Amino acid sequence: MTTRTVDVKGSMASMSGSSMLATMVPTVGQRPFKPCANCNCTPGQLWRQGRRTSQFLRRISNSRKASSPAGSRGGSNESIYSSDSLWQTKLVTTTERLLALRKQMAAEELCCYVIPSEDEHNSEYVGPADLRRQFITGFSGSAGVACVSRDMLNFNTDSPEGKAVLNTDGRYFNQARQELDHNWTLLRQGEDSMTWVDWCLNEAYDMSISLGGKPARIGIDPKLIVDSRVLSIKKQIADKTKGTNAVIELVPVEKNLVDAIWAEFEEPPKRELYPLVLLPSVISGESYQTKRQRLMKQLKENYAGHTAFCVTALDEICWFLNIRGSDVEYNPVFYAYFVIHQDSSVLYTDNPLSEEIEKYLADNDVAVKSYAEVWSDLKELDVKLESAKEAILLPSTASWAITSNVSNATYKLVSSPLAAFKAVKNEVEINNARASQVKEAVCLVQFFAWLEEELVQKEKLIDEYKAATKLHEIRKTQKNFVGNSFETISASGSNAAVIHYSPPSEGSAMICPYKIYLCDSGSQFLEGTTDITRTLHFSTPTQEEVDSYTLVLKGNLALERLVFPEGTTGNSIDVIARQFLWEQGLDYRHGTGHGIGSFLNVHEGPIGIGPSVAYAKYPLAKGNIISNEPGFYKDGEFGVRIENDMLVLEAEDLKFGTRKFLKFENITLVPYCRKLINPKLLTPEEIQQLNNYNSRIWSAVASHLQPQSISYKWLKRETAVYR
Repeated sequence: MTTRTVDVKGSMASMSGSSMLATMVPTVGQRPFKPCANCNCTPGQLWRQGRRTSQFLRRISNSRKASSPAGSRGGSNESIYSSDSLWQTKLVTTTERLLALRKQMAAEELCCYVIPSEDEHNSEYVGPADLRRQFITGFSGSAGVACVSRDMLNFNTDSPEGKAVLNTDGRYFNQARQELDHNWTLLRQGEDSMTWVDWCLNEAYDMSISLGGKPARIGIDPKLIVDSRVLSIKKQIADKTKGTNAVIELVPVEKNLVDAIWAEFEEPPKRELYPLVLLPSVISGESYQTKRQRLMKQLKENYAGHTAFCVTALDEICWFLNIRGSDVEYNPVFYAYFVIHQDSSVLYTDNPLSEEIEKYLADNDVAVKSYAEVWSDLKELDVKLESAKEAILLPSTASWAITSNVSNATYKLVSSPLAAFKAVKNEVEINNARASQVKEAVCLVQFFAWLEEELVQKEKLIDEYKAATKLHEIRKTQKNFVGNSFETISASGSNAAVIHYSPPSEGSAMICPYKIYLCDSGSQFLEGTTDITRTLHFSTPTQEEVDSYTLVLKGNLALERLVFPEGTTGNSIDVIARQFLWEQGLDYRHGTGHGIGSFLNVHEGPIGIGPSVAYAKYPLAKGNIISNEPGFYKDGEFGVRIENDMLVLEAEDLKFGTRKFLKFENITLVPYCRKLINPKLLTPEEIQQLNNYNSRIWSAVASHLQPQSISYKWLKRETAVYR
């Protein structure tokens, strides 16, 4: 199989009028298939027969005009089904923002300023008030680092000049190209030889040398970078300047410079704090006191002499206390720090507390202080521990600001024990996860059946955003549904090739019945968190689409079948899911799996499956729940991803000496797309695996559907036996 890479941005600029129409005409062999004379076929008949007419194009175009705001892209010559017109972006012009930022940099005597994506808790997903990188770049993806330089050789204080780069990973290359304006250069992680650190050091080095060894300062908010990264950068600086007269300094800038300019351009979002929820034991499965005892025992055994521990990760605090919040969209967490010292426990938060939670915390000897008091208390604890010749443990994700506040006492950076505890689900959490998967399966079956009915039988025009909204409405009918676990990826045609695409609420593309549709979505049920991707086709897929889907499916099935010894990491098994794509010279630019929380973050560390060296540190363990999501993406044309949630179990019949073996159980209960499977590429073992899976799905889900419903009929068709 060969692939053709299409630059979406470039082709969009060059495609208009008749040239765009020409690309939309289906072909038989190499010849255009023309519609019949005086055609009055219905739209559904047209696409089923592979025929397009100007009448059909006008109807679709008029629908786009009626639903799009004035000035949006999409006119009479632009089909909403065009693979190059699907993604609608809101371009932010950053020229004035960068000018204002550079003036702030000049006041701080900085040559470079770094703007990370994370908040002060090193969270992957952050609240609106922490979207600083998005504000300054216009790029809305969840991961990336922005770096802005100020030319120290330019002494015009009114118009300081410089460069700007965004460094992000393969999930966001297409998205970044679409959203960044001309001021920004994209550094592609894993593809380009230079990282954001390299870029900053090169800029600082050149400026320092040009100014005869004058110090070139790289600034960053110390709350937004982990201490371990600071140590790494300082080592790189030493290596870079060794034997030269260049002077490069990495300096903490307490005043966040993006916050300082935000109000000049728009109303800065405020951090919203919401009431908290206490989980009952039938949901948590373990009391706070038991968790605390486990933690203190491990600290005592593994870290003698370290009498205090500071918890900074929001999901760890929530899991530890059996409390949930809603301060960050899609993630049931709240803003807090937590410090444990011998017999004392202090929660630092400004969230409103109900009488029930106040009593619960008091009964468990947890004191509550304001969020900001953690900084003065850490300094006080630092002095206290120093005089007692004791030490404090900090998580490896602790910020530079945290370590700076405990600089006197001996501190040790460690992998948080709570992260490992949380990743291993107890029996109650596992049973709840299974229950949540049944609920999610019912919702997705109803949604896919509805979508097919609307597109194929009723021949309606359904846009990507409306489809995502409909799925949310269906989920709300389930008991204990709290909300989505992330923004739904509802993507048709070329949008499915954008790995972390999400449809805009206005001007969203219509779902094209004769192109691939990818839906990656998840729920937050009180019982658990789900994350499932299915790729569908509602008409007749191309052979390339079928074969690509089947190769992805084979990798998914192979990983699910894997049996492996204890101590195996996700880094070492990633190849299992990629092998069939690799045989064809294909691959995907994202990890294969991530941990999933228990009514917590949908991306949960520390485990994962992928090439990242971070996944080489943490072996998979019995009780982990992890995703299995290989994919393939042909830029500008289509994308395929198949994602299941898997539980790690003990393979009880196997043992090598004293070493036990583990295996996966696929707990997701949603069938694969039959139209996209090429049985000729499957082995008898894989076909039997599919049949066993479909049988399990039918047994678990069918009883929750009305026998005469379209959902029931859809499920029956999709779970039929493969011969």
